[in-house]
Amino acid sequence: MQQPRLPPGQHTTAGWPRLDLGIVPRFDPKTWTLRIDGAVEKPATLSWEQYLALPRVAVTADFHCVTAWSRFDNRWEGVAFRTIAGLVHPKPEAKYVVLTSADAGYTTNLPLAAVLDDDVLLADRHDGRALPAEHGGPMRLVVPKRYAWKSAKWLRQITFVEQDEPGYWEVRGYSNNADPWTEDRYSF
Repeated sequence: MQQPRLPPGQHTTAGWPRLDLGIVPRFDPKTWTLRIDGAVEKPATLSWEQYLALPRVAVTADFHCVTAWSRFDNRWEGVAFRTIAGLVHPKPEAKYVVLTSADAGYTTNLPLAAVLDDDVLLADRHDGRALPAEHGGPMRLVVPKRYAWKSAKWLRQITFVEQDEPGYWEVRGYSNNADPWTEDRYSF
């Protein structure tokens, strides 16, 4: 039996609602960097130009927000998370990642196994256009199998860690797993 496309408790939207902490960071391609560190063999800091030079992928995936909307058939383009992991070579003890955004210290966390899925990417294009700033541009993480708060906007740092480190929403009562198919929205 095939799983329905719309997770329980969700409704579809043709638009793309904007939800964030109210701060849209400015982007300057001359000074922008992505730091990748922690339990890795080769820490790296990529410039915007270096990031854009990495091998490209395209993923078409649905996007599910914890506030109960889902948007079908988003075409994301960018760099596969696996490519990023391949650059820095996570150490065997690395079991999780902490993702840090440029907006007021926002972080979120995921098991390393979850971000190594084929459909997880650092996206800088959406539906054929540059990713708009209000939706995380110039680049955001996209994790289609989790609620959208795990898809960190304005991504600036990826830290590989041994122990799980709950992020901004997780310490405020949101689920650590964020599985839309089980309506795993909150931890209480």
